[in-house]
Amino acid sequence: MTGKRAREKSLENEEDNIFWVKSEGEKRLATINLVPGNQVYREKLVKIDDEEFRIWDPYRSKLGAAIMNGLEILPIVRKSNVLYLGVSTGTTASHVSDIVGPSGIVFAVEHSSRVARDFLERVASFRSNIVPILQDARSPKEYFSVYGPVDVVYVDIAQPDQTEIAILNCKTYLKKGGYMMLVIKTRSIDVTREPAQVMRSEAKKLSANFEIVQEINLEPYEGDHGMIVAKYLG
Repeated sequence: MTGKRAREKSLENEEDNIFWVKSEGEKRLATINLVPGNQVYREKLVKIDDEEFRIWDPYRSKLGAAIMNGLEILPIVRKSNVLYLGVSTGTTASHVSDIVGPSGIVFAVEHSSRVARDFLERVASFRSNIVPILQDARSPKEYFSVYGPVDVVYVDIAQPDQTEIAILNCKTYLKKGGYMMLVIKTRSIDVTREPAQVMRSEAKKLSANFEIVQEINLEPYEGDHGMIVAKYLG
């Protein structure tokens, strides 16, 4: 079976650079491995013709979960420049690195030095399109490694003021017409309210500067989590 028949694109745009690959009798979400032979989180590698795919586990990645739950627009495409806040150990960031490819850049911000060390050793050291930044996301003007406006700001920081932090970073680096993908950990914001209420209140905070494109519940892959995709109006 040829590579073209063995996989189908999950989204229509040729630049989306994510795929459905048949593995163990099922179609699974995958990205083309930017570093053939290299695994980040013991994910399965599948070889089809001359390309190697990394199976993307939605239970280990909130972006993977959003795609599985009907993400309508994936603004992270080939050649994108992405500011990623809260990169942690790099599971999702590694797939973002695959998607943007060698001509894109992932500016990866992480505040915890212990977590960042793991990210450097397992992910960033193997991928030349990742620029690691050990910094607090509350101080975006101190990201001295970021140059020029970015196409997408991806935010996954479990803080009560995560939306305010996201807005500040977008005002500093996101180009007009670019997109923010904001992961909402509802229990980090308010444990007394229902997750849907928290999502609505956080979305309202974006109304002055953003157009809400989609709100996605990430269950069953991530409990009490949602994602807001928004277009930056400047």
